[in-house]
Order: sequence, then C-alpha cells, then structure tokens
Amino acid sequence: MRVDTRMISGFDRFLFVVLFLILGIGVLSIYSVTSEAGGASLQGTALYLKQINWIVLGWLVFLVMAWIDYREMARFAYPIYLVTVLTLALVPVLGRTGMGAKRWLTLGSFSFQPSELAKIGILFALAKYFSDNGPKKGLNLGQLLLGSGILIIPALFILKQPDLGTALSVSSIFLSMVFILGLRSRFLIYFSLISAMVSPFVGQFFWNNLKDYQKKRIFTFMNPAEDPTGTGYQIIQSKIAIGSGGFFGKGLFGGTQSQLKFLPERHTDFIFSVFAEQWGFLGVLVLFILFFLVILWGIEVASQSKDLLGSLIAVGIVGLFSFYFFVNVGMTLGVMPVVGVPLPLVSYGGSAMVTTLGMLGLLLNIKVRRMIR
Repeated sequence: MRVDTRMISGFDRFLFVVLFLILGIGVLSIYSVTSEAGGASLQGTALYLKQINWIVLGWLVFLVMAWIDYREMARFAYPIYLVTVLTLALVPVLGRTGMGAKRWLTLGSFSFQPSELAKIGILFALAKYFSDNGPKKGLNLGQLLLGSGILIIPALFILKQPDLGTALSVSSIFLSMVFILGLRSRFLIYFSLISAMVSPFVGQFFWNNLKDYQKKRIFTFMNPAEDPTGTGYQIIQSKIAIGSGGFFGKGLFGGTQSQLKFLPERHTDFIFSVFAEQWGFLGVLVLFILFFLVILWGIEVASQSKDLLGSLIAVGIVGLFSFYFFVNVGMTLGVMPVVGVPLPLVSYGGSAMVTTLGMLGLLLNIKVRRMIR
C-alpha cells in the first residue's frame, strides 16, 4: 500500500481539537461514575484508565486509516467483507456471552466485538460496489437489490446475537449512500409501491426475530410508566437525571441519580444522562456543538471528495456517526426506544472506540487526498 508523506502537512488541527474535547468529556464522565472521590476503582482496574488505553489504541488506528490511501484499501473491500461475515458466523459457535447476549470473540486475554469490525467491512463493500457501478441517473432495481444483499447478510448475523442497535446502525450506512445516489425516477415509483406491499411482511419478520426483552423495550418507550420498576426504569431514571441538571448542572460528583446509582448503564448507554445531570443545559449545548462540528466537517469532506468512492465512504461514515449520536440522545430523553446504542467517543467501550476513531481517520484520509495532486 502506498503512503504519501505530503499528507503530514494536510492534517486537520481543528478536527484534533474537537475530538480531544469530546474524548476528554467521555473520560471525565466515566471517571465520575465508576470511581470513588479518592480515585479508587470499584471494579478492579479503573474503567476510565481502560478507556484511556482504548483511546490510545484508537488514535493509532486513526493514524493508520488516515495515512494509507483509501483507494488502496478499497481494493481489498470484498476480502475484508468476507472476513467480516465469517467472523460474525463464528460468534454463535465460539462467542462469549455477556449480559444475556453472545457478541464477543476472545483471543487469549483480548476480547472484541465482530459487529464493530463489520461496520468497516460493510462500509468498504458498499462504497466499492456502488462506485464501480457508477450510477449516473440513480440506482436501478438490480443495483439496489445487490447493495441490500451486501448489508442484509451481516446484519442478520448481528441481529441474532442479539444486537438490535448495531444491526440498525449498519443500515444507516446503506441508507446514507442510497440517499446520495438516488433512485431512478421510474423505479422510485415502483419501489414505493413494492415497499408499501412488502413492508408488513418485513416488519413481521423483523418483529419475530426480536427477543422478548427487546419487544418490551419498544412497548416501554411508548409508555415507560406502565412498568416503572422494570423495563421502564431506565428511561424514567434517565429523564430524572437530565432534568435535575437544570441550567448549570450539579458538578462533577454532584449528580444524585448517577452518584447514588439510580441510573443503570451509567458509563455506557446512558452516559449522556450522567453528563447532562453534572453539567446541565450549558454543558449539553457545548457537547452538541462539538458533535455537530464533527458531522458538518464530515459532510464537507463528502461533498468535496475528488471521486465517487471517497464521497460514498465519507457519506457512510457521517450517516453512521449521526445515527449513533441522535439515537443515543433520543433514547436517553425517552423519545426513542432503548436499543443499546452508545454515545460515540464518550461511552465506555473498546471495540466501538477503536472503530469510531478509525472511521474518522478515513474521513481525514479522504479530505487530505483531495488536496494532493
């Protein structure tokens, strides 16, 4: 793979500052709810220290993904995709079970989620396929079906783990690319009619493959007060935490819902609630601005890419990043079902951290390549 040393001058300092601020917020929030005031860990090795280790590894992956020409990487899109599918197929057989789901593969002392790696495999495979076919007047039926097939195979494996949140998130990569490429006008009419006819069957298939607890989460989203001590507990406590933060917040260790452990999953899926309780409306406003800056930066990269492949990769990454941000915030506010979606770069988690930073490195790669002639 070819490496161009001219990329050093093109590295985006603005992006680095924004990402470091978001990552710092995440580490500080994790520290505040997983360690005692004196810094002693409640769970062996301090989770915030583990998170820092994952961030360091993530930055290394970021630099690799930013450095190597994305067009060279795309040459191996289909082999990467195949390895992704095979790895997902191993999870039901060799996977480790945790919190009622079999999502991890273990190599010695190292565990990872193949579903996180699947995001990169699906991203490259879809971008490679659509760019090679080069639709000029929108996608036709065959292109849409083949693209759907690339998505559906790994998505079904992920759904079976079960991991509804990740299965939905990888769909955002496909939908983002389809939105940009568009559909041929005549096919759009046919597609709308066919979708209306098959959607009940697809919905039934999707519903039948959900676990009972996932179905309960959807029902609870509509009325959390119906089961306030069961499936509705997370949403109720999250909304209390966010509301209690007020305008200025309660300070780093001042939150009652998070510090007194009323809020479940407070260092992972519901870390936004922790942050909102501690830093209030002003803190949330700053966090939103930081995330929107990353999203807008990604949109700019996609719009100015020198080729279709780069645009599609960038659009897929922006779609995925936006999905995680809006769905996580939505579910903590109670306006979306709780589907186990972390807040990118903030929630605790190794595989997700490394994958997210790697994808952002790809965005930087695309931007800098545009400036290299």
